[in-house]
Amino acid sequence: MGKCVVRINEKGRARFNLKAGNGQVIATSEVYTTEAACRKGIASVMKNAPIANLEDQTVEGFEVQKNPKFEVYTDKAGEFRFRLKATNGQIIATGEGYKKLASCFKGIESIRKNAVDAPIIVE
Repeated sequence: MGKCVVRINEKGRARFNLKAGNGQVIATSEVYTTEAACRKGIASVMKNAPIANLEDQTVEGFEVQKNPKFEVYTDKAGEFRFRLKATNGQIIATGEGYKKLASCFKGIESIRKNAVDAPIIVE
């Protein structure tokens, strides 16, 4: 089972990492101004990840999907990445760079599985 690990800095700003059962970080949030806002972000990921559409922007002429959605794209370094957008279009989680597109898709599936009932741990 995955978990959401929240870290709060000295200014009270918070961010979370969604970790898979093996402890690997599979998604990261933006920096939130408060822990409460961070917890709302986690709730949004838990709600949207399992139902999010998949928009593969690495394919020429890709079909634009409705939010919520995972957008898969290629970064400047040529690696495959994803971002999860909520129903309102706001980015609520991002993934690391992957060398292979298939690995990026596996990361998305891991998020769909681990986000649903991930306990929240504040460090």
